[in-house]
Amino acid sequence: MKKTIKEQKSILIILLSNIFIAFLGVGLIIPVMPSFMNIMHLSGKTMGNLVAVFAVAQLLMSPLAGRWVDRYGRKKIITIGLFLFGISELIFGLGTHVSVLYLSRMLGGISAAFIMPGVTAYVADITSVQERPKAMGYISAAISTGFIIGPGFGGFIAEYGIRMPFFFAAAIAFLACISSIFILKEPLTKEQLAEISAKTKQTSFINDLKKSLNPLYFIPFIIVFVLAFGLSAYETVFSLFSDHKFGFTPKDIAAIITISSIFGVIVQIFMFGKMVDKLGEKKLIQLCLIAGAILAVTSTVISGFWAVLVVTCFIFLAFDLLRPALTTFLSKTAGNEQGFIAGMNSTYTSLGNIIGPMLGGILFDVNIHYPYLFAAVIMVIGLGITFVWKEKQLTENLVE
Repeated sequence: MKKTIKEQKSILIILLSNIFIAFLGVGLIIPVMPSFMNIMHLSGKTMGNLVAVFAVAQLLMSPLAGRWVDRYGRKKIITIGLFLFGISELIFGLGTHVSVLYLSRMLGGISAAFIMPGVTAYVADITSVQERPKAMGYISAAISTGFIIGPGFGGFIAEYGIRMPFFFAAAIAFLACISSIFILKEPLTKEQLAEISAKTKQTSFINDLKKSLNPLYFIPFIIVFVLAFGLSAYETVFSLFSDHKFGFTPKDIAAIITISSIFGVIVQIFMFGKMVDKLGEKKLIQLCLIAGAILAVTSTVISGFWAVLVVTCFIFLAFDLLRPALTTFLSKTAGNEQGFIAGMNSTYTSLGNIIGPMLGGILFDVNIHYPYLFAAVIMVIGLGITFVWKEKQLTENLVE
């Protein structure tokens, strides 16, 4: 279905808004964790598990949801995903028992598994091959921005009530669902959907997972995992750490995360292209991993609002530069397998988002400094892996 430039831009804005809202919900829980922890007498392990269960549900549902996108259409799966997301946030806001909170996060993960492939496939349908990398970059930016801004957004809204962030998220999700029903149109005909569905039956998630073990893909995918692990572990523990060690309020935590996010976005927009041109993806990734490890250790010895703000700004910047550097490298290696790369990227990200919060919560219960020290060790391991990464492989692949 061909679209005019104006129609294409309008649809793209709606799709990016939808995926931004979904990943906003991933981070919304983080600044109110200390309050929920105190009110419901929960351990750091439980709080880490609440973050991780979202990623577990997303990981398990993603392969099935991807096939449903091809079988039933992009629009249906996107709108169902948004509706489920709204329900999950509403349940969390009303929940008074930990089992209800787990149910909410599971529904949230399922909703993300619906929305992600639906939006990605829709964007691929309405863009040309030349436009697609740029559009997929916008999707990546929407995900990153939602995941990072979520905690800051939730912290400010929490000033009006500890459960308000979840009611607000539910409201905007339902609005997005309704607007998608009336504004979005299915981009493919029934005949096209039937043809795509027949092709997907020839592949499987297990085969894709085996293929990802190819050295050309596996090393960057492992770094994708390290990035997701480090960011989710850092964010999960950050609010608990700041509350327990410094007595920061949800508003303080929100301010730090929001300012850090804005700093990262500004540098990413104006400096990322120049840094890649000068250093190349591999060196930039190594530099970010070194900075991330040093700053994670530094986080355990500093004190005071401004010192925490400065360190957080630069550790978030390291994460913000790592993500597009990896995405750029993977897109270059993908060739005509962009779908496979995008799917496996999501899988390894989900694995990192599962393990990071769980280990972060467990280590926090032992010693509040251990999650940061462990994150530093993981980033050093990631750095070591990059030295095995032979750029000759990339050159050969591009020549072919």
